[in-house]
Amino acid sequence: MKHFVVVIFLILLIQEKGFLVQVKAGDGFVRTRGIHFMLNGGPYYANGFNAYWLMYVASDPSQRSKVSAAFREASSLGLTVARTWAFSDGGYRPLQFAPGAYNEQVFKGLDFVIAEARRYGIKLILSLANNYESFGGKKQYVNWARSRGQYLTSDDDFFRNSVVKGYYKNHIRTILNRYNTFTGTLYKNDPSIMAWELINEPRCTSDPSGRTIQAWIMEMASYVKSIDSNHLLEAGLEGFYGQSTPQRAQLNPGFNVGTDFVANNRVPGIDFATVHSYPDIWLSGSNDQSQISFMNEWLDVHFQDAKYMLGKPVMVTEFGKSWKDSGFSNYERDVLFNDVYFKIYSSAKQGGPAAGALFWQLLVEGLDNFRDGYEIVLSQSPSTANVIAQQSRKLHLIQKIFSRRQWIDRNKGRLIGN
Repeated sequence: MKHFVVVIFLILLIQEKGFLVQVKAGDGFVRTRGIHFMLNGGPYYANGFNAYWLMYVASDPSQRSKVSAAFREASSLGLTVARTWAFSDGGYRPLQFAPGAYNEQVFKGLDFVIAEARRYGIKLILSLANNYESFGGKKQYVNWARSRGQYLTSDDDFFRNSVVKGYYKNHIRTILNRYNTFTGTLYKNDPSIMAWELINEPRCTSDPSGRTIQAWIMEMASYVKSIDSNHLLEAGLEGFYGQSTPQRAQLNPGFNVGTDFVANNRVPGIDFATVHSYPDIWLSGSNDQSQISFMNEWLDVHFQDAKYMLGKPVMVTEFGKSWKDSGFSNYERDVLFNDVYFKIYSSAKQGGPAAGALFWQLLVEGLDNFRDGYEIVLSQSPSTANVIAQQSRKLHLIQKIFSRRQWIDRNKGRLIGN
């Protein structure tokens, strides 16, 4: 009974005095332990956002205030993870204008993004390449190789050709070894970065068996880990099932793009699984209820498979609803956000593998060129901002509860000090 009273006293003392160290996004490297993320010895849950435009905008010093505003507004809602591009290959104002040749001004833009994220306590997931033509993508890599005499018939040769893979490995090496001109820290040593992403939404439709992308992920995951053992790594998957789980493949929304959620995420160097959810695109023409129903099952099965088949954490790294869809309303978007967030919260509070969701995408005022239908300008979407803030508070509370349990378990009711 005496020990029970001491424990209750300590809980009250912690609540009153704040003796527990608050888990801050800027402290330490995020790790994994089984199906959970860990930070500073405690469990880590994250509400977050996508903002692919950060480096591009920050490469113009006169526009950097918009990057700062995005982090400031996100932080005010309790958002602690941002996913963004660490690539821009060829084209206008590129980071990499030729294989192995980099624009220092754009690189300083990425330096600034990382420094500002640290200042606002936000972790970054940095994607290293794009499946699509936006900002160059695998098409640009293949074209570079063609211009140097390689006979390539498909953009999917990005995943197969040794010359192209050499270009991509050079980009990995350059990014990970980059010296940040604002912080003085090598990227591979910077805990402000939560994880690297191999490629945004890899697809290899020329090999629906999945063998090509499986081999590529194995090779590139091993290469990243050979340079950087500090950071987590994920593949960038949308979550489509493949031949390793034919019973799950029927859940795919009509896509066979050569990826395999289970097999790809079983690669030893891949630390956590990712899933995207765009029922308004994948099930275009269906009503909102059908889309929500699909999304709920889609998330449920991926969370189950992350726990029982992969034994790794999972994050919903992209989701959203476009105002360009017919019949769009802020209410329907808020319903979708609430549903995604509830799935994350339900998993987290039960000790499950889901650790957070990143909506697509956060914008601030003055960036109309980046509007794609999915953008959330927080000042213009108060109801959605409120939904986002509520989720941040709920995940923070779970984090505190689990941290407190660990603290009590470690101390077994003992008073601290003399």
